[in-house]
Amino acid sequence: MKVHKSKTAGVIRIFSSSTFSAGATTAEESLITVNRTAMTEKSPLLNYRLSTSTGSQPKDVPKPSRAKGGRDGKTTRKLGVVFGVVIPTLLSMFSVVVFLRIGFVVGQAGFYESIAMFLVAYLIITMTVLSVCAISTNGALDAGGAYYMISRALGPEFGGSIGIMFFLANVCGSALYVLGLVEAIMSTFGVPEEGAAVVAGPYQVLPSGYWWSLLYGTGLLLLCFTVCLVGASIYAKATFIIIIIVTTVLASIFISFFITGPMVVTLSGTSVLNSTGLTNASYTGLRLHTLEGNLLPNYTVDYTTHAMMSFATVFAVMFNGCTGIMAGSNMSGDLKNPSYSIPRGTLAAVLITFVTYNLLSLLVASSCERHLLQRDYGFLRDINIWPPMVTIGIYSSTVSAAMSNLIGASRILYALSKDDLFGGVLALARKTSHSGNPWASVLISWLFVQVVLFTGKLNTIAGIVTIFFLMVYAAVNLACLALEWASAPNFRPSFRCFTWHTCTLGILGCLVMMFLINAIYAFASIAFMLLLLMLIHYLGPISNWGYISQALIFHQVRKYLLMLDVRKDHVKFWRPQVLLMVANPRSCVGLMTFINDLKKSGLYVLGHVKLGLLDGLPSDPLQSHYNSWLSLVDHLNIKSFVNLTLAASVRHGVQNLLFITGFGGMRPNTLVLGFYDDCTPQDHLQGKILSSSGHGLDAVCPTTDPSEQQYPFFPSVRDVGEARDFQAEEYVSVIADAVKMGKNVALARYFNQFNREEALGSGRKIWAHRSRTGPFVDVWLLNLLQPDNHGYVDVCSLFLLQLTCVLHETRAWNQARLRLFLCVEAGCSLQEEEQTKLRVMLKELRISAQVQMVLWDKVVALHWRRQGRERDERSAQDEESREKQDVEDAEKEEDTQKFPNNVAQLTDEYICAVNNLIRQHGAPQPAVRFLYLPRPPADTSRYRAYLHQLDLLSQDLGPTLLIHGVTPVVTTDL
Repeated sequence: MKVHKSKTAGVIRIFSSSTFSAGATTAEESLITVNRTAMTEKSPLLNYRLSTSTGSQPKDVPKPSRAKGGRDGKTTRKLGVVFGVVIPTLLSMFSVVVFLRIGFVVGQAGFYESIAMFLVAYLIITMTVLSVCAISTNGALDAGGAYYMISRALGPEFGGSIGIMFFLANVCGSALYVLGLVEAIMSTFGVPEEGAAVVAGPYQVLPSGYWWSLLYGTGLLLLCFTVCLVGASIYAKATFIIIIIVTTVLASIFISFFITGPMVVTLSGTSVLNSTGLTNASYTGLRLHTLEGNLLPNYTVDYTTHAMMSFATVFAVMFNGCTGIMAGSNMSGDLKNPSYSIPRGTLAAVLITFVTYNLLSLLVASSCERHLLQRDYGFLRDINIWPPMVTIGIYSSTVSAAMSNLIGASRILYALSKDDLFGGVLALARKTSHSGNPWASVLISWLFVQVVLFTGKLNTIAGIVTIFFLMVYAAVNLACLALEWASAPNFRPSFRCFTWHTCTLGILGCLVMMFLINAIYAFASIAFMLLLLMLIHYLGPISNWGYISQALIFHQVRKYLLMLDVRKDHVKFWRPQVLLMVANPRSCVGLMTFINDLKKSGLYVLGHVKLGLLDGLPSDPLQSHYNSWLSLVDHLNIKSFVNLTLAASVRHGVQNLLFITGFGGMRPNTLVLGFYDDCTPQDHLQGKILSSSGHGLDAVCPTTDPSEQQYPFFPSVRDVGEARDFQAEEYVSVIADAVKMGKNVALARYFNQFNREEALGSGRKIWAHRSRTGPFVDVWLLNLLQPDNHGYVDVCSLFLLQLTCVLHETRAWNQARLRLFLCVEAGCSLQEEEQTKLRVMLKELRISAQVQMVLWDKVVALHWRRQGRERDERSAQDEESREKQDVEDAEKEEDTQKFPNNVAQLTDEYICAVNNLIRQHGAPQPAVRFLYLPRPPADTSRYRAYLHQLDLLSQDLGPTLLIHGVTPVVTTDL
């Protein structure tokens, strides 16, 4: 079996936790501001990557060593379901909430609503667990848990932003646990502050105050830092002891409900006094009448925050005890079989905690009066068979959580640095010890936690930390939903107990909880995530993980392409769909940018024909060229596709592209060709290095020499006198083929002189100064190579006019002014009629243009003099020759009906006169000209004469498009 190894494989650690506080005054009550998290050790390299995240061809690597430790992060996979998933998840979910807020929830909401809250909360997290199980069984997971799943499924933008938020949440969570532990210690061993109505006990010897609390917190954090700096193995070995302590404390709590008899509990502290002045409350033991009194809700003012409680506020506090579900997936790097262990272990832990919380709620509601539950959140310590047992449970869980969050933050930071999402900013965090421990990330995380400790009370941060974790859960659901909707063949998890409905329900549940806890924090967190997402998107490197967005886009595009029915096409909704043939991009930059403006949100395809045959070649030579073409598209900032083909001749290659380019209703309807002339091509890419795309040319040409990084797949421009790849006859054959296939044709000449910035720069200045001048676009609607045809309204002329209007409607060209030239003869009675007819047509077509009359009597006279000489010569022939000529004329007439042209009748003198006429009426110089392109002749022997006439017609006119339209494109109907 091949072993796949990703270049970006890194060690990632994520710890699931959430925090929220309803306020606390006693030592243990202050710890409610934080929650449990789980820690994972450094993960080994996996034999194969998550199948949905593979973005590049895997490479065969040796099988990972089973040796212990090392810089490469290889460790022995030996954890099973219980020690690898169940215990970390239970330690995360059994937080101090179970010791301090069970009574708060039951006392405020009553037993019925408490059970309802747990059902709703566990419904939300179960949906997330199902998504975690689905992704984790879709291939081998690398270390990192939630961060790895999100980044590899949704891409680096989502993964990086969620990773940063996860890092900050763990940093703040660690600080919260440390401060909570300090307050717990100070309540037992600290000297009361001056003015406090509390008598100092025999063990209260520690000085109190802000700076003393900061000193104690720094010392505790230094202890956690030392453990994490040595390595995660110390904490991993301690998890077994910690779970025994927590389990023992919970067992003592359950036993106490059955052993401890009725008693009166003294409510300690001055803040517990209420309007009745009661300072005592009763513990009745398990009594039915006590349960009946606690069935219904009775929301009152919370004595720690002096705020009125409601269903939403109580539910937000209770929800903290239901988080931590990612702990098992975070251990994926150390599990023997992650696909087997994560689903079973996580679901088992969720079930155990659900049963435990509900049993505790039942026992509390059956044994404690409402007043005790509402006025003393630490009553479990008072009724325990050995009161210090609860305190031990609180201390042990808090120390474990502080270390877990610290080491978790360091592993997340190390994973982000390994993935190189932020470039050199996190370069220091990549440093590891000889055993593979990321000591630099631990040091940086410790500094961040220390900074947070200076803020003192962190109750305000607790809510946003909870929201950060909820956003992670929502992102996991989103990743699973996206994979399901994308219908990618490689997404086939062995865990099938999920649908897109469960993913959607999980997302909605997490979002609702976020805004239920604190709407302001929720908005701030989403804004922060979006900011990080944009920063990574624009500044981060291109990853090879694969992008789920591409799979979703493909799925949707395929669906809509099937719905795009060509039988329902209508002229009202016509738009240009252009295939631009590019011989060498180095000399076609101006034309490519111009056609990008001309496409009007239509299909735009860059086509290229490489001469050759596949016979005898080991592989397709074009595959390695696509990245260079796509990088050029990015560099020019044009919206186009690229289609390359291999053919024996240019003509056959263009035919292939016209036949196969596009899908369904998205097929090119217009072919654009460069002009066939003797102009020397200019290299417009010389000296330019592409750096805008990660898939750019530097990917295939990694040299640091700029001269070697410049478009290596694009050959140098053709030198003067160098032979072309095809002859003039073949060029005209391409035009004729396109017309036969029902494609509109445009020939672009002198666009090597076109500079978009120069052409439109004046227009932008005009807009700023509100001037009336701007770049001109000249349009000659008449077929100038057929002077005996006076018609202006035919399919080709209307197509030419439509393209001009399309260009004018684009944002860049909306300040340009259209000039339509109407060729008339002096003294002709139809002059006013033709002008009026043209203006009416422009009005009906909603086209704003300036109509200019052009007198071309002298030009037309050249044509008619040639016609007269031909008639005189023909009349001098004898009868036999005349009959033969008549037959030939009949054949020509038949051909002209099929392919109208005047190739045989026009002289160079006439065409040069037309060219001079166009140039005389081109002041000021237009940015581009549109001319009528006649149809190619039917007789292939006349192809050279046809091309020669086009050459004379458009000579020295500047950027010019000769256009021949064959399809109706305008309508006056609504």
